Amino acid sequence: MTQPSPASRPLLDRVAGPADLRALSDAELAALAQELREELIEVVSRTGGHLGSSLGVVELTVALHATFRAPFDKIIWDVSHQSYPHKMLTGRRHRMDSLRREGGLSGFTKRAESEFDPFGAAHSSTSISAALGFTVGRDMGLPTGDAVAVIGDGSITAGMAWEALFNAGAEGRRMVVILNDNEMSIAPNVGALSRYLTRLGGAAQGMSLRELAAGFEAALPEALREHARRTRQSIGGIHAPATMFEDLGFTYLGPVDGHSMPDLLATLRTVRSQADGPVLIHALTVKGKGYAPAESAACKYHGVAKFDVGTGAQQKSRPNAPSYTGVFGQTLTEAAARDPRIVAVTAAMPGGTGLDIMAKRFPRRVFDVGIAEQHAVTFAAGMAASGLKPFCAIYSTFLQRGYDQVVHDVALQGLPVRFAIDRAGLVGADGATHAGAFDVGYMTNLPGMVVMAAADEAELARMVATAAAHDEGPIAFRYPRGEGVGVEMPEHGQVLEIGKGRVLAEGDQVAFLSFGAHLSEIQRAVEQLAERGITATVADARFAKPLDTDLIAQLARHHKALITVEQGAQGGFGAHVLHHMANAGLLEHGLALRTITLPDRFIDQASPAAMYADAGMSADHITRVALGALGMGRMVSVA
Repeated sequence: MTQPSPASRPLLDRVAGPADLRALSDAELAALAQELREELIEVVSRTGGHLGSSLGVVELTVALHATFRAPFDKIIWDVSHQSYPHKMLTGRRHRMDSLRREGGLSGFTKRAESEFDPFGAAHSSTSISAALGFTVGRDMGLPTGDAVAVIGDGSITAGMAWEALFNAGAEGRRMVVILNDNEMSIAPNVGALSRYLTRLGGAAQGMSLRELAAGFEAALPEALREHARRTRQSIGGIHAPATMFEDLGFTYLGPVDGHSMPDLLATLRTVRSQADGPVLIHALTVKGKGYAPAESAACKYHGVAKFDVGTGAQQKSRPNAPSYTGVFGQTLTEAAARDPRIVAVTAAMPGGTGLDIMAKRFPRRVFDVGIAEQHAVTFAAGMAASGLKPFCAIYSTFLQRGYDQVVHDVALQGLPVRFAIDRAGLVGADGATHAGAFDVGYMTNLPGMVVMAAADEAELARMVATAAAHDEGPIAFRYPRGEGVGVEMPEHGQVLEIGKGRVLAEGDQVAFLSFGAHLSEIQRAVEQLAERGITATVADARFAKPLDTDLIAQLARHHKALITVEQGAQGGFGAHVLHHMANAGLLEHGLALRTITLPDRFIDQASPAAMYADAGMSADHITRVALGALGMGRMVSVA
């Protein structure tokens, strides 16, 4: 497929912002959507990103911006991984090739990026709460218009979305929720709500204008009024039972064909002109719509690398080592084969966490609970209390959403839930919203919690085995996204002694105490130091809790400087080391001590290497810190 010339998209070329859409006819808006879809496919083929979700909302995006008056009206995209068409229509089309790159456009909505992004997101299920907040601001006299929340059928399964629906229905204020129902989140949706929405979508009496005909028909454009009349007659005396949304206080409209521009425009225009309370529009869409490889793929091309438009083949580099996620999934599956009490829980991420590997072999022992991290944690706690050995596999950035349950339902009761914390550290193109920066701090603060971090893929295998064998209380292990470092893998994971680290290299001037996957960067720094005649000890702590206090004392007593390094925020592993050393009197003998952590700020998207360089954690930075600690910072330069 060759790239069309700019002249082949005459309608899109006329759109500098949403106001330009209101000068187009309905037929032109439908044609514009097709042009937008074609360019979206081409852009993401060059940048990678969230393709399927964005393709599914092209018509909806055009219709929303043609009807509402953004940025005065607030269009809030839940998760916002489907916001690429929105970005293209709101003055950012010329920058789309910078999507998810260093210094470029975010892959999500971001308040600092555009006035058309009223609320930033990347985690799910926040949009209805935010829209209600804007609605209250409007009703209290602030200069803001209508609020529209666009939330997927995956995101609406989360408890926070229902808390917001309950509150919005009780408030009774004019606001709009659009349920974008494509029967997918990242993996296919699960659970009773998914089945309920499917029944709604297939109900003959739930046609797009059924509710409009009851009271809104007069407000329809003249050209559509006769169509509405025929629609109402076609359902005649059929009376649909009230949906749960109506019971919550919402006017329910739908299901609407989310790819029919006439239906979308008619519905949105009528709601905008006539709604006097909360309205929920149920739009049926197809994830990946309009691009055959995406529509036919099991994951609907949710997240893609660069790809060939003609074939859909993704240009993924051949890995040199197994991925950490794959090692976890395979090792846990092998452990489950030996121990029938091992079960696993995921919150809508079976593929992302590697649990799909175990699910293929032991489908009855892997539980996908949907986008419900709080439930996932307490569900795992219940299984642990029953005598099972649950592994709760959740990304670091998503586990934050279940922290109260980690504290109250797991740690307080001393239950042996095994937390597999994927995507630890900085993750690249997804940026700050997905960075696993805080789990070391928030997990090590909990009494009775064991916290490990894998330095490489072989260590991860050992930590899976250690977690499986640990029944004395909760235990967590963290590991990064991407490939391992290429070390030799053990045939079976060895169970580690709790709270004991290891020494990998010995020197007599500076000691590095590493926690986690930054070990390879430390080793490069050690090579730089060796070129200057400086010998270094390298130790892998393995555990942030309990600390290997004997190892810390040994390093402190036999070196001029001790430097801790971790892929996490301040207040984590290094802070615990400092606290112990202060109380043990190890800071009173002239030892130079430094902690290398992520800085106290959020770091925007770039390659992981560039992000760690921005954070001051590259090998060069580590070398400079070591030289400074040894009092040599001004004497030797580092390239």
